Amino acid sequence: MFSRKWLIASGTVGFLFFGGLGAYLYMTDTAPSRSQSSSKKGRLFEQSAISSQTDKVVDEPSALFNDPAVNQAWGLKKSDAARAWSVSHGSKDIIVAVIDTGIDEHHEDLSDNLWENPGETGKDAQGRNKASNGIDDDGNGFIDDVHGWNFVSNNNKLDDNHGHGTHIAGIIGAEAGNGKGIVGISPLVSLMVLKYYDPKVPNTDNLKNTVAAIRYAVKMGAKIINYSGGGTEFSQEEHDAVQEAEKKGVLFVAAAGNERSNSDQHHYYPADYKLKNIISVTAYDPTVQVLASSNYGIETVDIAAPGQNILSCLPGNSYGFMTGTSQATAFVSGAAALVMASKQTFAAEDVKKYILSTGDAQTQLAAKTRTSRQLNLYKALTILDQGVSAAGVATANVDSMKKLGPDPNEAPAGRAANEVTVFGRSLINAINSKPRPERLGTKATGNEEY
Repeated sequence: MFSRKWLIASGTVGFLFFGGLGAYLYMTDTAPSRSQSSSKKGRLFEQSAISSQTDKVVDEPSALFNDPAVNQAWGLKKSDAARAWSVSHGSKDIIVAVIDTGIDEHHEDLSDNLWENPGETGKDAQGRNKASNGIDDDGNGFIDDVHGWNFVSNNNKLDDNHGHGTHIAGIIGAEAGNGKGIVGISPLVSLMVLKYYDPKVPNTDNLKNTVAAIRYAVKMGAKIINYSGGGTEFSQEEHDAVQEAEKKGVLFVAAAGNERSNSDQHHYYPADYKLKNIISVTAYDPTVQVLASSNYGIETVDIAAPGQNILSCLPGNSYGFMTGTSQATAFVSGAAALVMASKQTFAAEDVKKYILSTGDAQTQLAAKTRTSRQLNLYKALTILDQGVSAAGVATANVDSMKKLGPDPNEAPAGRAANEVTVFGRSLINAINSKPRPERLGTKATGNEEY
């Protein structure tokens, strides 16, 4: 009898224990996790997974370029890229620093758009190639840093052992008109490659690498920094590095993060530092709904851009789809490159102002971003000449917007007028939108929460 009762009791305890353990593991696996983006080592790139990969893309030539896959990219259509390219293709003078997992330097769609350090190209006094002579020819502290630097292994090997960095670089600046693959937002650009994370190298200090990469980008003349990683811990050193970029007129485009959370309540850095040169970007799907995985916040997230199933480059001359605010961030960096190429006298703050204020207002973004806007590449370029001064003041009639032609993002004619605000009002609202809370991006004290 005792034995039977003991067995029943043991079985009940075992069921409760293992059942509870299973439920815990399930909830842990499916619940939002900050460990993917944040660790004791600081910053990690967002966990964007490759959903499919191929070395060929279906041939769908566009009217503008002969790159096969350009018409497969829904994000290009949604952000009105074709009309934007009729205004500008970008410029090699615009250097975009891509702080990520490296790049496939030999990719057919990227190799011609890589930044070249002028101090490490050409021949040295002995007639050797500066790119491979093992000498710090330009005296910047880095040897043979022709296209950038690997801060993980402290060398010039920029190979991408994940694919994330190559994917981001492709969205920003894949070459156009070469009959291969895709087209980047800014088909003409100089991509500076700064590797801060490598999945094959364990126990690296990613936050330290991030800070070093930011400082390198500023020192070597980058005009835009694209950063797709982050974490939940405030870093004064990182803040100061981004602030130094601000002082040098460098625009910092940062991912809002893929943690399914409200950044107004749970801050995500560096996107949430209270600095004027930062654009924080969240991701939306083809219906302009912010992805469930993406962070949002009406005080901390600036704008939304395409981020679901985005087609771009992958290592080995291949292509594939990835999803996340990383991809949306690359869209905005590409937009900034186009604007800077078109108006090279504009400061980073001015470029930011135009990108935010010329986006298309959408009610479904009203509770997700400060501006309630989605990126519009064409308007970001053309509104510059439609009566908006560099100070962000509308000085000419807003009716000129009606002359821009069909817009794929405009609401149907029958939609209520208050669902999508008229451009003039949305422009002014964006320019005068409330500032980020004072508590963000400042040195922590014992009484403040971050």
